[in-house]
Amino acid sequence: MILETERLVLKEINENHAEDILKIRSNEEINKFLRRIPPQNNYDALSFILTIKRRIENKQTVFWGISFKDQPNLIGTICLWNFSEDRKTAEVGYELLPDYHRKGVMSEALQSVLNFSFKDLDLSQILAFTHKLNENSKRLLLKHHFVLEEGRKDEGFPDNVVFSLKR
Repeated sequence: MILETERLVLKEINENHAEDILKIRSNEEINKFLRRIPPQNNYDALSFILTIKRRIENKQTVFWGISFKDQPNLIGTICLWNFSEDRKTAEVGYELLPDYHRKGVMSEALQSVLNFSFKDLDLSQILAFTHKLNENSKRLLLKHHFVLEEGRKDEGFPDNVVFSLKR
């Protein structure tokens, strides 16, 4: 499933994107707010891609690679996952290479995914969990009318804050 914006293409990732996924998921700036083991090589990135493809097939996630329309390389990713049992709520996750921060790229991608989520998937609520010190992410969510859920905890991740957006 492909989504297009004025500047971007949000597209399915595949095995040909292993180097891009490695670059994104192993980036120190991105990972400073995440608790994950970064991929060490193309094999690790390929393993991640195959896992994502299985989760897409099982309808556990909707996942896009982000690229500019005139460039084949991925500069980030955005996904919907952790769907509620009734498929009315999902969590959004995103990451973007630092060279593209503060240029409206993720805002453009997120708006497209929000439109898709509410119109095509008929979601009633989208959640976002972000590190309390990740000011760029918090600013992005507030710009798109997400509301900080005071007092709500992200189990196992005490440094995260929770935002939600209702249709």
